[in-house]
Amino acid sequence: MTEEASDLYGTGARALQDHFDARRLADRLKEVTVKESIDEKTAAYLERATYFFLATVDEAGFPDVSYKGGRSGFVRVLDEHTIRFPSYDGNGMFRSLGNIQETGRVALLFIRQNEKANRIRVHGNARVLLSASALEQFEGSEAVVEVHVSRVFPNCPRYIHDLESGTISEFAPGGDVAPPQPEWKEWEIFADVLPTQPES
Repeated sequence: MTEEASDLYGTGARALQDHFDARRLADRLKEVTVKESIDEKTAAYLERATYFFLATVDEAGFPDVSYKGGRSGFVRVLDEHTIRFPSYDGNGMFRSLGNIQETGRVALLFIRQNEKANRIRVHGNARVLLSASALEQFEGSEAVVEVHVSRVFPNCPRYIHDLESGTISEFAPGGDVAPPQPEWKEWEIFADVLPTQPES
């Protein structure tokens, strides 16, 4: 299991950033938004969640993703670098937990799909806890996953649909009107690093 977080951008991401003139923007976003620990505001957001998506990878490098749901508070932030959540009774495949046992590498996507759309990504290394002392902290759990957080960052929420009202994001192309410009592209902090627009 790799303890150190890899660089946020691999060679593939860098090649596409260069193709779309987005490297400077990507670097600025990393500088401004990516943190190595969980602050109080983010901790409260995570602990309010009733679901998230968990990505894992096996020893062969093949990824898997699953939905994890529970009651608000089923994700617990122990400190600025550690979160825990329960694994409840499932289908017996243990793909996510099995992958964690093999490599430990995880990515969690917390997303709010309503009029206050938001999403937060968490990267880290995880382990599976099976001790009675860990299980008794989460009612109904058959295992507990502990994540040592190495990276936390938000994502632009503009393409998130409002599932509560059934409203499609106004930023999704193909509607009756052209999608608006996202507000963050007007912020001064990004003004000097936005990709140049190709000549028509």
